[in-house]
Amino acid sequence: MSYEIKTPELGTVGLLRWLWRQLTSMRTALILLLLLGVASIPGSIIPQRNQDPTRVQQYFVNNPTWAKVFDQFSLFNLYSSTWFSAIYLLLFISLIGCVLPRTWEHFKNIRALPPLTPKNLIRLEEFRKFESDKSAEEILDVARSHFRKRRYRIRDCDNSVAVEKGFIRESGNLLFHLSLIGILIGVSTGSLGGMRGSAIVNEGESFTNVATSYDSLSAGRFFKLSDFPPVTLKIVKFTASYDPITNAPRDYSLIVDVTESGKSTSRRVEVKVNKPLTFGSTRIYLQANGFSPKVTVRDKSENIVLSGAIPFLPQDGNLTSIGAIKVPDLTPIQLGIVGSFLPTAERDITRGGFSSYPEALNPRLLMSAWLGDLGLDTGVPQSVYRINTEKMERVGLQSLAPGEVWKIPGNSGISESVGSITFDGVSQWVNLQIVRDPGKPFALLGAIFALLGLLISLFARRRRIWIRTVIGENISSSGVVVEIAGLSRSPGLAQEIDSIVKELTEKKGNNE
Repeated sequence: MSYEIKTPELGTVGLLRWLWRQLTSMRTALILLLLLGVASIPGSIIPQRNQDPTRVQQYFVNNPTWAKVFDQFSLFNLYSSTWFSAIYLLLFISLIGCVLPRTWEHFKNIRALPPLTPKNLIRLEEFRKFESDKSAEEILDVARSHFRKRRYRIRDCDNSVAVEKGFIRESGNLLFHLSLIGILIGVSTGSLGGMRGSAIVNEGESFTNVATSYDSLSAGRFFKLSDFPPVTLKIVKFTASYDPITNAPRDYSLIVDVTESGKSTSRRVEVKVNKPLTFGSTRIYLQANGFSPKVTVRDKSENIVLSGAIPFLPQDGNLTSIGAIKVPDLTPIQLGIVGSFLPTAERDITRGGFSSYPEALNPRLLMSAWLGDLGLDTGVPQSVYRINTEKMERVGLQSLAPGEVWKIPGNSGISESVGSITFDGVSQWVNLQIVRDPGKPFALLGAIFALLGLLISLFARRRRIWIRTVIGENISSSGVVVEIAGLSRSPGLAQEIDSIVKELTEKKGNNE
């Protein structure tokens, strides 16, 4: 007769319980951690919109097919994409579901007594057996004293003693995983409630901490404009010192006047590379520096259409810089100048013009003038440091020293000069990076405790040792047989058992 075995249905509750167990297993957490690391790789290769929108736009121009594919998978907004956030949140839930129950069980067991002495100690590793002519109680007293000095937990059993230590190893392991959760909380708090922005400010100019003053600004979902600290910084003086032999920078110093909201007076402070300004959880760093050639552009009627310092971007350690001067208001045609600035200009046959030192000892402004449509009305974002010359015609090249003037010739449709440009001098600019990261303390504490937990779990040794006395086993009735054995997953157990055997035999005067 055959019977049909019916498997009970799992049910909705059973399915959810099974899914929860799978998600909160350590294997799943490790897989998610690996996926998070692999998923972060494209963010370091593919330009991100919140960091460099101009490069993203250029990527669409250079690689339109791949750019569309990348955009469908949100690779240009990787760290805020839905699928990346899903991996992050699943890892967060998996770690919590995996570690918290283990932590609770560990705290319940941390004060538990060592397990009872096994029946067959000979089956355990590092088994020792010797005879003694002293009483069993004396032997067990010596053993208790020996292990008490070494901070073992002790449990008295029938004719035996069980000792154990190394619970701190599991404590370190759990501390490490709990600290990872703390790091995730810190990173998520900083990402959702923080901001990061930068602004290039010339000497003598001011920066007010409002959204419109930033050159680039990325903020978390829960960041509010009211979170900006109301402060105004006036760049008084920037000083850079260099090694005259290697041209390597020695020190950067920025003097600023700080005016906070509600205060009529300002305070003068010094900002250095590793000495930022701090306003609560917001810090202002001195990130980079460069030169801004001062120019004045006049039209053919000698009317000024542009005047001021134009920041140029450094390209090497000697601050050879490139930039663009865009003059859309020049009539009857727009003017664009592609420029190179050399702080200490030199020239040779091989390299042409170059800068031999990062200070402005012999400044020269090399210019290439273009006339035509700058493309500023197309709606496509452009870099302020570059000019799209597809719809423009180059009309001349010139090199100017401070105080010199260049009459800009007209193009093929304009025979006369369209105006002039004067190189008035040079000033320095600094790049201020403003960072608000409320999750940084959590991440820092998490990293410290994670390192501490890792060290504890690596160097702490957990082991269990049992000592049993047996009376009248193949010896005189006045003697005892002592059995010692232990368990451990780390080296050093044999030396620990040998030390207690040595102490017991020395006190009793017998050999093993």
